Amino acid sequence: MTTDLGIPPVLDPDAARSVLLAAPRGYCAGVDRAVITVEKALDLYGAPVYVRKEIVHNKHVVATLQDRGAIFVEELDEVPAGSTVVFSAHGVSPAVHAEAAERSLKTIDATCPLVTKVHHEAKRFAADDYDILLIGHAGHEEVEGTAGEAPDHIQLVESPADVAGIEVRDPAKVAWLSQTTLSVDETMATVRAIREKFPLLLDPPSDDICYATQNRQLAVKEIAQGADLVIVVGSRNSSNSVRLVEVALEAGAKASYLVDYAHEIDEAWLEGVENVAVTSGASVPEELVQGVLSFLADRGYPDARAVQSAEESLIFALPPELRRDIRAAQQAAQAAAQPDQASS
Repeated sequence: MTTDLGIPPVLDPDAARSVLLAAPRGYCAGVDRAVITVEKALDLYGAPVYVRKEIVHNKHVVATLQDRGAIFVEELDEVPAGSTVVFSAHGVSPAVHAEAAERSLKTIDATCPLVTKVHHEAKRFAADDYDILLIGHAGHEEVEGTAGEAPDHIQLVESPADVAGIEVRDPAKVAWLSQTTLSVDETMATVRAIREKFPLLLDPPSDDICYATQNRQLAVKEIAQGADLVIVVGSRNSSNSVRLVEVALEAGAKASYLVDYAHEIDEAWLEGVENVAVTSGASVPEELVQGVLSFLADRGYPDARAVQSAEESLIFALPPELRRDIRAAQQAAQAAAQPDQASS
């Protein structure tokens, strides 16, 4: 093929390539609240501020806050008596609150309000003497915190394969709850298996899978169909990020990988790839997604086209104890400024 002048046309080698960007993606309201809580605490109280567990499951966020003076610990016995400690977005058990009080620690509870809702449901079901089947992953901070609300009533169920071994006191008084960051499809498969064994199974008053987890899974399903490659930005200890990789593959993506940073992308993944889709977990700052898009652009993939599948406008207020201290500091600053204004 030639032009009218007999000159071969300049073909765009990237013309067939496309990049789809999921929307919504990245930070949810609970993560945003938790990260800002640590930042405001450092501003207000000064470093160090201790944080029990990772404030959210993201390597970059944790490293950035460490650079500002946050000290992350596994347990409260690592925190000097009288210090300030922030509880992570995943929540803690009543035993942790009690330990903090015993050691005279100043606590700021950054638990996501949607996780707190599940804690309240656990306490209500336990008060009504139900056996509670908690669907989630063993060892996850959120599961440990929820189970701690009613340890004598709660047993963990990780998958449908666990259902055969469940024993309860009264099959007519069984309820289920779940970790908020699971795959919706996976969770409901487990619920169906439980209901087959216990037909009178009681549902929680509303779905426990959080709105952000659901929205990000729906968004990745939409962009993964027919994609040669789906890149999910997120950390490996982030349950919701790991689930996005699985959901992408189930939705029809030929390949899907999880990365924290753009430099972790293996260029071999791009061989023969025309259609790339990109998303990120609920604890991932947008700058990391933009790094991945820049990486792709440098290798001949065009500007990404956003695919909007849901709108999110939810905002959570900062923890009340932090808001109280911020107000007190502002009032003190105003009072200190008044004599200066009078003398001028």
